[in-house]
Amino acid sequence: MVASDDTKPTVEGDAASSKKAAKKAAKAAEKQQKKAEHKASSVQNEVQDEKDISEGKYGIMKLIQSTGENRDRVYTDVKDLGVALEGKMVWVRVRLQTSRAKGKQCFCVLRQNCHTVQLLMSVNEERAISKNMVKFTGNITKESIIDVQAIVARTAAPIDSCSVRDVELLGVQVWVVSQARPQLPLQIEDAARPENNDPEGLKIRVNQDTRLDNRVLDLRTPANQAIFRIEAGVCRLFRDILTKKGFVEIHTPKIISAASEGGANVFTVSYFKSNAYLAQSPQLYKQMAIAADFDKVFTVGAVFRAEDSNTHRHLTEFVGLDLEMSFIHHYHEVVDTIGQTFTDMFRGLQEQYASEIATVGEQFKVEPFKFLDPPLRLEFPQAVEMLKEAGVTIGDEEDLSTPVEKLLGRLVKSQYDTDFYILDKYPLAVRPFYTMPDPNNPRYSNSYDMFMRGEEILSGAQRIHDPELLTERAKEHGIDISKIAAYIESFRLGCPPHAGGGIGLERVVMLYLGLDNIRKTSMFPRDPKRVTP
Repeated sequence: MVASDDTKPTVEGDAASSKKAAKKAAKAAEKQQKKAEHKASSVQNEVQDEKDISEGKYGIMKLIQSTGENRDRVYTDVKDLGVALEGKMVWVRVRLQTSRAKGKQCFCVLRQNCHTVQLLMSVNEERAISKNMVKFTGNITKESIIDVQAIVARTAAPIDSCSVRDVELLGVQVWVVSQARPQLPLQIEDAARPENNDPEGLKIRVNQDTRLDNRVLDLRTPANQAIFRIEAGVCRLFRDILTKKGFVEIHTPKIISAASEGGANVFTVSYFKSNAYLAQSPQLYKQMAIAADFDKVFTVGAVFRAEDSNTHRHLTEFVGLDLEMSFIHHYHEVVDTIGQTFTDMFRGLQEQYASEIATVGEQFKVEPFKFLDPPLRLEFPQAVEMLKEAGVTIGDEEDLSTPVEKLLGRLVKSQYDTDFYILDKYPLAVRPFYTMPDPNNPRYSNSYDMFMRGEEILSGAQRIHDPELLTERAKEHGIDISKIAAYIESFRLGCPPHAGGGIGLERVVMLYLGLDNIRKTSMFPRDPKRVTP
């Protein structure tokens, strides 16, 4: 009995122990199974990564050699992206301006000309976007040209850092068309920083020489894209306005036998066995066209000035907008035509280039340009009197210096509220030999300058169309008559009275926008210290 009682608890203890062991073993087995499943899942994911679900949707495109591949692909301009395209699949060809990788996402700013849009590339099984594809996108060098296929998606809040603010692109494919080198001499975001303020306190500036030495990069900034579209607009408006007024566009020689305006500020070129000169202006040939009965002519072309002037408004090569026309009674017929051409151009810029002007204003402080229609016209003695009242005295036969011109511009703006005006009746002594003297006062002339924001942008006059008076005036200026014999001879064949003027394109754009340096409005400027790039 006793022995039997001692044995019973031992059997029950063994059973309990066995249950515990079985439970433990089951847990261990379950854990092992989960571990095995996890390992199997990891292996499967590794295999999946090796295959890369995004394969064939990103990479470096083979060199485009015009084989006709993908010619049916339709591309959308960045400027046309908006909520109207929400949910649509689009292709864009753009530059990668910036990229920022964050976890499984990469945010990029894409740029096309003046316009920018945000691209979001994020890991997404539905769109087959892998980590590798996101990583590839984040490693594309800045300023590379890329093709992107993406879905247009409305944003919850406006994207202030882009010009396209109400939508972004959800990436589907990314292909590098042309890769930029990793190290750039300047960053576009630095070159595009506003000059009138620095809210981030970074004080990062790209100096002018760095910009001009790397002009191709510098020209990619939104402001520069806008500036040169405005400049193209000035040329187009000049042509269109004058063509509607009955003018004929002509093209004049740039290699000439003598300095067109006298003086030594010409570039001499070797011309076979003798020397020739680069034209300072198309002046003589415009007048010869008038003598040839074209009546109203204009030309757009390069003008060369060998002046060692390292100023904010001088270049050794610039684009001249020149016009000449015959008149019936008075040279003011021509002055009025030129003045109206300017007011029409200014109005055209306001109406047709408002977005470009606003883009320039985002980087540079741009004061709206004011003008009167018809434009204000003052005579030289009136200007002298205004200056005298302001404490500046100039002689009767003295030209206006640049500081005096600027002062006069401020006085005119204060009194008449205009940034554009015409100054008539300059002293004869400060004008070229072909300028017609004033019949009422031989010290003055039938000549005029036109000003924008206090700086001269056109110089013009009634020309001498009488060969004897022209010869006399040329001799007084020390010009070799034999070198302008063809010019003088054209007036011996009969020539109507005429007048005109020459305009500096780059200076007009600089002053219309209120910029501080003409090199900002010359795509590849030439001055005494720069002949490259």
